[in-house]
Amino acid sequence: MTVAAPRTEALQSLEQVRHAPYWIDALPPLDAAPTLVGRVTTDLAVVGAGYTGLWTALLAKERDPRRDVVVLEARESGWAASGRNGGFCSASLTHGLRNGLDRFPDELDTLERLGRENLEQIEATVTARDIDCGWERTGELQVATADWHMAELAELPALAARHGGALQLLDRDQVRSRVDSPTYVGGLLDRSGVAMVDPARLARGLRSACLEAGVRLHENTSVQRLRGDADGVVLQTAYGDVRARHVALGTGALSHLLRRLGSFVVPVWDYVLVTEPLTALQRAAIGWAQREGLSDAGNLFHYYRLTADGRILWGGYDAVYRFGGGTSDDLGREPETSARLAEHFFATFPQLRGLRFSHAWGGVIDTCSRFCAFWGTALRGRVAYCAGYTGLGVGSTRFGAQVLLDLLDGRATERTRLSMVRTKPLPFPPEPLRWAGIELTRRAAAKADANDGRRGPWLRTLDRLGLGFDS
Repeated sequence: MTVAAPRTEALQSLEQVRHAPYWIDALPPLDAAPTLVGRVTTDLAVVGAGYTGLWTALLAKERDPRRDVVVLEARESGWAASGRNGGFCSASLTHGLRNGLDRFPDELDTLERLGRENLEQIEATVTARDIDCGWERTGELQVATADWHMAELAELPALAARHGGALQLLDRDQVRSRVDSPTYVGGLLDRSGVAMVDPARLARGLRSACLEAGVRLHENTSVQRLRGDADGVVLQTAYGDVRARHVALGTGALSHLLRRLGSFVVPVWDYVLVTEPLTALQRAAIGWAQREGLSDAGNLFHYYRLTADGRILWGGYDAVYRFGGGTSDDLGREPETSARLAEHFFATFPQLRGLRFSHAWGGVIDTCSRFCAFWGTALRGRVAYCAGYTGLGVGSTRFGAQVLLDLLDGRATERTRLSMVRTKPLPFPPEPLRWAGIELTRRAAAKADANDGRRGPWLRTLDRLGLGFDS
């Protein structure tokens, strides 16, 4: 674990911080789509205009331009997780090789191939539709800050090669020649499996693509209730309703329309800082010429990257579950976590002391017990849902949308035959066991990080139950 920088210095760096998502704050204003009023009928209703919902709507029109598609969004498109994340668009559908191997060993080759194809297809869409989202195929560098990190990273290149991937182990000098921190002892480079993107601009670009394709969008339209009837599904809103043959739910951790989802998904808060733009001297002090995304190799880990205007986004480490699953907006401000992130930042980059943070915010991650997406249907197959991306949804939501459409269309495909699609994660227990279990896991992971990665009794028990996760 990196030793934190002095507390006073960290607090001073936050003196002028704005509590708002940098990505959304930087967007030009946009006129909201009209609120739904009255009764609407449609072939496909999509609930949620984040990545899952927008990809579902766009791909539905690409499959069949004659299909009528309506998207209902409670606020503005991309306002939640899709506009608040770090912008790491990964090819992985399973939240990393080890997690995929632990959970889907017999189909990992297929999942890795489908993930690479999915990333290529996202890039093709961004290019063909001229989506201005700062797409950069930079790759990702996972850095080791302790010797035990290196021992674990050293196993991954051979594992990746067995499943069609390519990872490169780097020593201390090789890593520091790319990005310079005195904390680094080595790292693992994925040159092609991750792209950097401006997440809010990607959401806005998908929104525009949907409208151009003929999708009907209603923002500031919260769906209050879902029920079946003889002709399909009825979605009740404040000022009207939608009657649809099929419904796709892409609401992540914020869903309340299907009670069963509450057992499988918990909302975990993740927090982020963004610096002011670096000067030329500050940039020279750290290098980072290749602009790759970075993360460190601890159980509680940071992720960080450069923005288009030369800032550093720095997030992660604390993953906070509120008792009862709170998701209200006021929980997006967490001073203690922001201060801790600032301390860790300056411990990693002491040459940047004096730099200030311009933005701080939090967002909800839809987390499930297997740490990667799951699917299901309801109301005799007329409703399909996908959730549980656990922080890796920038890329995998497009794949999730493809599966949703396969399920609703009744199509047997390579995707729907996957065990990953046909099975569910283990459900979380009710409160107070839910909060206690998550908090105990977080503390045990922190203890393992401080103990050279040695996993204590609780983490070993989770491993035996198939609930463990090694970041």
